[in-house]
Amino acid sequence: MSKFYQAHKDTLDRAVEASRTRDYWSPYPEIASGKIYGETAKEDGAAAFKARLGQPFHLPGHPDGGTPVGAESSPYGRALNIKYPSAPVDTLVAASRKAGADWAAATIEDRVGVCLEILQRLNANSFEMAHAVSQTTGQAFMMAFQAGGPHAQDRGLEAVAYAYGEMIRTPTTAIWTKPQGKHDPLVMEKDYRIVPRGVALTIGCATFPTWNGYPGLFASLATGNPVIVKPHPGAILPLAITVETGRQVLKEAGFDPNVLLLAADEPGAEITKELVVHPDIKIIDFTGSNAFGQWVRENAGAGTQVYTEEAGVNSIVIASTDNFRGMCANIAFSLSLYSGQMCTAPQNIYVPENGIETDDGHKSFDEVAQGIKAAVDKLLADPDRAAGICGAISNDAVSKRVRDAEKLGTVLRPSETISALPEARTATPMILTIREADSKAHLEERFGPISFIIATRDAAQAITQAAALASDKGAITAAIYATDDATLDAAANAFAASGVGLSCNLTGGIFVNQNAAFSDYHVSGANPAGNACLTDTAFVASRFTIATIRRHKAA
Repeated sequence: MSKFYQAHKDTLDRAVEASRTRDYWSPYPEIASGKIYGETAKEDGAAAFKARLGQPFHLPGHPDGGTPVGAESSPYGRALNIKYPSAPVDTLVAASRKAGADWAAATIEDRVGVCLEILQRLNANSFEMAHAVSQTTGQAFMMAFQAGGPHAQDRGLEAVAYAYGEMIRTPTTAIWTKPQGKHDPLVMEKDYRIVPRGVALTIGCATFPTWNGYPGLFASLATGNPVIVKPHPGAILPLAITVETGRQVLKEAGFDPNVLLLAADEPGAEITKELVVHPDIKIIDFTGSNAFGQWVRENAGAGTQVYTEEAGVNSIVIASTDNFRGMCANIAFSLSLYSGQMCTAPQNIYVPENGIETDDGHKSFDEVAQGIKAAVDKLLADPDRAAGICGAISNDAVSKRVRDAEKLGTVLRPSETISALPEARTATPMILTIREADSKAHLEERFGPISFIIATRDAAQAITQAAALASDKGAITAAIYATDDATLDAAANAFAASGVGLSCNLTGGIFVNQNAAFSDYHVSGANPAGNACLTDTAFVASRFTIATIRRHKAA
């Protein structure tokens, strides 16, 4: 049994238990404190990140085909100028296959132990990772620390726990005895062997490279598949650091580090499609747009297992509330966090055209809309606080989308830049009002800080329309505000049937766009927002098969 498995066995056991009970648990503290991570951890992380800038990113022993690649630019206006090793796709796949042979033959405990050690080292390096995530994605530093560090590590550990549970479900050996009446029983000795599918490809996204990338990466590694990590060309560094850490642990454990490889590229010279169609790629994890997700699903090789998280239109239905101020504040934060660039961020807010009942009396449609706008204005009034909540816009396409959105409805709140970030690409939430019957602008995802407050006939119609839109275009989250059980139950039934997780009457410190590992299922696989769930047993079980070897038992 490996030293890494022994060292982290308690963490694994607790992760398995947390996934069963669905209660809160995490071994990776989300507080960016020197008391937890070490007195100099903050300074050391900043220095380590700074040392990466303008330098080649070295991965000893990694396949290298010559010209380094890398064209990352920070949304905060900082030049990164980091170059990463590159190699032809055939070279990467061949190296992965070769390294994967011994990795597949390793014990479950050895592989899981390596994964747990990688996660522990990533956690210890959370401050450097926070800088890497923030400066490539535009997330504010504290969000980057939590979502790019401990919360991503939680998701990786969750995948390992599910993979471990599925692999040990079947014993390695068994004695099969079939009675034969007066004759001696038939006795067979049977061995059961985990057989990985083969080379796995993780395709990273531009906004949450670690949070979205770790589940598939670690699920594949734990189940014995070598992994090629293909980052988004705008957010390479976080996953490059992950590969660097993983290769160090693999080497220490006696495995070929090429079990984990980096496939970096640049805009205009992407290698993603070449990887997807390669006949030796047997598993693909993809996070990104519906259009490219569809291309991946249609063009992956025969027999390739494909897991996708794609785009969707997330909705909030407001039927009534007993805490109008708390509701508006909660929605305002959800609209503002990372400038609406989360796959879980709400876009459509449905309000009955005749208004709603609240703890502050009846509120007209316009009063509800103004309440949400006022809450956003108050939240972002201080430029420094706005910078810490909204962060920066990940790319120019999002900025253009925000500018173009002015024509999609009546502008209730225009998007503004953040004065505390003069060098950064920024945009605060734009809020538009429309009537359900008069517009189609809200019927597709408008990725970024764009939201619609939509006048509907009544709450029942709002629930029906939002759930139907989720079934048609996909959705990951939904929320309902209502003071009566009948409306809450109707929403629960409608959104469950559409494969969407529902949050009810959030007014405190939990927000619709937050998602907790070991408790919340992320994506359902039951609507166009993705064909897989992070994380459940189906997410890990098809990454391997079980071969049976049977023989007569010797007397």
